[in-house]
Amino acid sequence: MNRWTRIASGAALALASSAALAGSNRLLATGGVMQVEGSAGGGAVPWALIAGLGTDEQVGGSAFCTRARVQKFQLDSCGVAVGLFDRIEISYARQDFDLDEIIPGESIGVDVIGAKVRVLGDAVYDQDRWFPQVSLGAQYKKNQDFGFVPALLGAAEDADVDLYVAATKVYLAGPFSRTWLVNGTLRATRGNQFGILGFGGDRKDSRSLNLELSTAMFVTDTVVVGAEFRQKPDNLGSFAEQDAWDAFAAYFPSKHFSVTAAYVDLGRIAMMPGQHGWYLSLQGSL
Repeated sequence: MNRWTRIASGAALALASSAALAGSNRLLATGGVMQVEGSAGGGAVPWALIAGLGTDEQVGGSAFCTRARVQKFQLDSCGVAVGLFDRIEISYARQDFDLDEIIPGESIGVDVIGAKVRVLGDAVYDQDRWFPQVSLGAQYKKNQDFGFVPALLGAAEDADVDLYVAATKVYLAGPFSRTWLVNGTLRATRGNQFGILGFGGDRKDSRSLNLELSTAMFVTDTVVVGAEFRQKPDNLGSFAEQDAWDAFAAYFPSKHFSVTAAYVDLGRIAMMPGQHGWYLSLQGSL
């Protein structure tokens, strides 16, 4: 059994272990999908939504595995998140960034532990609930292979904490008579390429405020399409980091399972420009 099979199995078992307390009374897709760092949201951007489908009297959660493949690199991420009473989210994700086409047989591993708290508002819009749902979040990231590539590129640290605030609103009767979701996230981070290339650098070693945006539309009751944009800091003198974006389609055959596919553009990664390709994610939720 390889590493990713073990991680996926462990995530599924952790999710299943909460089944006795779990509930699934929230609307379909109101837990979002799991982003590559393990938080509920889009594939790249955390939203204010809490993982899983539990209400304010229930425990919910999600487990996921994701693969993103661009020209020279591959990112695999698997993890689990638990949502407590639609208020608190705790998550873990393990990322493996494959360098095989550049340095055969080598990869960079990153562990991400996340926490999110819904502080005010309601995600679903009506005349009495117009204010967005707002959550505060933190992601502790530990780069397990810092001395191999990140340090050589000029990164300053192997671990750090990203802090963010996210605001999300769902409009059930939006334009074109469709349900829409809009989200804005502001992140304070020192992460180079999301932390895969370490934190801080010779050009800048303090946190930057970066904007992250998402929008999504229900095409049918079970198919959602949308797009995301994520700013990234530019800390390293060895290369200029570029922002990322993606366009995605997610299919929810039931409240408990989803498949998300996307075209993703990560811009320059280290010395390799124009890194774009595909993204696929599988998720189960309670």
